[in-house]
Amino acid sequence: MIRAVEASQAVSAPVLAAYRYCETVTGQQARNFAYGIRLLPTAERRAMSALYAFSRRVDDIGDGELPGAVKVERLEDTRALLGRVQAGAVEEDDTDPVAVALAHAAGVFPIPLGGLDELIDGVQMDVRGATYETWDDLKVYCRCVAGAIGRLSLGIFGTEPGARGVERAPEYADTLGLALQLTNILRDVREDAEGGRTYLPADDLAKFGCSAGFAGPTPPEGSDFAGLVHFEVRRARALFAEGYRLLPMLDRRSGACVAAMAGIYRRLLDRIERDPEAVLRGRVSLPGREKAYVAVRGLSGFDTRHVSRHTLRGRA
Repeated sequence: MIRAVEASQAVSAPVLAAYRYCETVTGQQARNFAYGIRLLPTAERRAMSALYAFSRRVDDIGDGELPGAVKVERLEDTRALLGRVQAGAVEEDDTDPVAVALAHAAGVFPIPLGGLDELIDGVQMDVRGATYETWDDLKVYCRCVAGAIGRLSLGIFGTEPGARGVERAPEYADTLGLALQLTNILRDVREDAEGGRTYLPADDLAKFGCSAGFAGPTPPEGSDFAGLVHFEVRRARALFAEGYRLLPMLDRRSGACVAAMAGIYRRLLDRIERDPEAVLRGRVSLPGREKAYVAVRGLSGFDTRHVSRHTLRGRA
């Protein structure tokens, strides 16, 4: 998928207002995501904000306090709205700014909007209270709620003409999404447990004596919680290593955006690995200065060059 669109066309006042709304939502609700997309050119940044704002709406339905039946109804309403966007039936003067912005973005960039259908499917799995016996089971969920976002984002980024192995770009984008989602699952294990959700595979929990769950600030008695965390960290790192192969296929600023977002989560993994029980005491996060450093490092192209060197060595 090469960059097939020049996105410098003028934007009307209603569409610009819709994008500004989406950028506000993104800035307030997605600090890590916002650090990455601020490195993009204006058109791409706006499109990514529209994508985030729609995704956030879907997530908020799943995470809200409404009864399950009402959540399902709201999700189907959102799917119907997505259908209008896909059909080109959203006008610039529509009262829903997220729909207006997403429709405009989809007209400018080749965004595979079906990925948002997958996101809705994944959130419906949450609403149903799905649990996961194995990593293969969990991957299905992760691909819906995160891998799909990677593939959608690739529609905005495009790929560089002549890039090696570019036919695998969607696969690498999907894998990076899995890496980010598994990191989220580790970070939020206590919060999810308090909400009645368990995402880590039951097989893994049993292997490390953690099947009792994580209702408190300490691990289950007699468990090897640190072993469980280190096991999942290694899995996430392997996903990052594979997904990072996407970076040399992107232009400098798109690569910087991806490297910044992925870099923040990789540093979260480092912190979780150093102190596994921290995730039971509260949310692990990075200070703003460290996020800024990761963004600058991404913009410098360091990660892209590093991946390119290792890829070439692998082919030698």
